[in-house]
Amino acid sequence: MLQNESNTFDIGGELTVHRLGFGAMRLTGEDIVGRPDDEAEAEHVLQTAMNLGIDFVDTADSYGPGVSERLIREALAPYPEDLVVATKGGLLRNRDGDWLPRGDPDYLRNAHLCSLDRLGVEKIDLYQYHRPDPDVDFEESVTALAELKDEGVVGHVGLSNVSVEQLETARDIVDVATVQNRFNLGHRDDDVLAACEEYDIGFIPWSPLAAGDVDEKSDALEDVAAERDATKYQVMLAWLLEHSPVMLPIPGTSDVEHLKQNVGATHLDLTDEEMSRLNE
Repeated sequence: MLQNESNTFDIGGELTVHRLGFGAMRLTGEDIVGRPDDEAEAEHVLQTAMNLGIDFVDTADSYGPGVSERLIREALAPYPEDLVVATKGGLLRNRDGDWLPRGDPDYLRNAHLCSLDRLGVEKIDLYQYHRPDPDVDFEESVTALAELKDEGVVGHVGLSNVSVEQLETARDIVDVATVQNRFNLGHRDDDVLAACEEYDIGFIPWSPLAAGDVDEKSDALEDVAAERDATKYQVMLAWLLEHSPVMLPIPGTSDVEHLKQNVGATHLDLTDEEMSRLNE
């Protein structure tokens, strides 16, 4: 089970979640396309996450596409009252597997409707703009999400893959509840994180485990893991949780044992000395 029941964050000031969530991208087929080979196992992973105390699940319409959202509904609906399900819109996949931004307001509205249907809900707790579209005015895209919130079909609005300037622009249009940017031990986006800390915005680091590749941090990571009898992935997650009080890691996996190991990171309290070694 998750450690430190008080170690929570209030998304948008009202959705209280444990700071270790679950990212549902890896529950799809190979290269994040199609259904997984073992759908029953994918559903078992989701159900186990809930049993372990995880109450924040993040997905996107482009994972599959549509597969991850459907699996969440099949595995978890009717949803527990305390579960927060977040999804994203504004990013397409083509047949070559490329990720293509699509941020025009009409597309975002349609994507939101499709996510409502796949998740089986009337309102999405947290709806995130997946990636700014260079061919669409950013303010128009954010305004579309703000209107969905005003209509009551979105609880809170989040952003992903944005700069500090884009975050500031969005905040003039709508209350931004979360930002989801790449962040891990080997790749840090400290400017955006600092802005999130200033405004009490949840920061969701994507690629929190960096596929285990943290370059020059590898030696310190391996040393701390060995000393604490932990995996390097547990240390990386513990580092994230310690790094900032607004940090909401969402490690994803399609394996129950890996899921349990990830949750085990909440039992690992790194010392100031260990944090210093990892930060050097």
